[in-house]
Amino acid sequence: MLQDKTTITDSTSFVLASRVKDYFQLIKFTLSFMVVFSTVVCYLIATDYRNFLDVLLLFIAGMLITGSANTINQVAEKDTDALMKRTASRPVASGRMTSAHATGFALITGALGLLIMLFNFNWQSSLIGLVSLFIYGFIYTPLKKVNSVAVLVGGIPGALPCLIGWVAAFYQAPINWTGGWILFAIQFIWQFPHFWAIAWVAHQDYSKAGFKLLPSEKGPTKFTAIQTIMYSTLMLPIGVLPYFYNISGMVSMWILLFCNLAMIALSIRLYIKMDIPSARRVMFGSYFYLAIVFIALLADKTYIAG
Repeated sequence: MLQDKTTITDSTSFVLASRVKDYFQLIKFTLSFMVVFSTVVCYLIATDYRNFLDVLLLFIAGMLITGSANTINQVAEKDTDALMKRTASRPVASGRMTSAHATGFALITGALGLLIMLFNFNWQSSLIGLVSLFIYGFIYTPLKKVNSVAVLVGGIPGALPCLIGWVAAFYQAPINWTGGWILFAIQFIWQFPHFWAIAWVAHQDYSKAGFKLLPSEKGPTKFTAIQTIMYSTLMLPIGVLPYFYNISGMVSMWILLFCNLAMIALSIRLYIKMDIPSARRVMFGSYFYLAIVFIALLADKTYIAG
């Protein structure tokens, strides 16, 4: 009898752990964490108000909103996810979770996140969060199968978390939109070399699913590599804007300059080599770029909201 009880307990624990794991996959926890990292850092860049509870609530709200958008994405793409090796094991695509269950989860998490932004910060940040969720879930997601302009459209909700974090810092003062849009621009332009590198590496899987995400219809070509160089170069003038608009100091300006030059060098290498390892270097280099850039801006900040 004792053995049977132990078996039942172990079975219940296993089911619970599996369900929690499915929810983590549903919200794409690692991706969501990166997005919310930008939100929190941009919030901290804008203010010296160090209320841990506010930062925690901002993080939770960001995870809920981003997780909701990612869940909507997986419900809409369950059939195509099932075709790709790297996504076939996702909860909805694999059949472990129904579309109705996932949709309900998306509605609850999205609503909770937006309400936290509305009542703990301001209505502007909540509205931007809603716009971001809508564009990602209902415009970018279906557009991926239509035209590569989807990357441009997807870049908007991909960068709006920076604006959300910045605007959320102004719940006691008039909003200075300039700084928020500059931080938005940094992350918006960064996404092009970053995402095209991912699409280059995963081109076969994406093609199998019918996604059109590279700028050339012929796939990974010199044209794609040139576009990557162009957008990496465009990051140079945008990278000096935080200094000239008194958001951060000269030290961070030089750090951003160095990071931007490194991204250009990696993109040029991709153009020369035209191979997956070089694309993978651009992809991982862009991860380091974003983390270093935002930490540098935060450490060297000169702006305080209000």
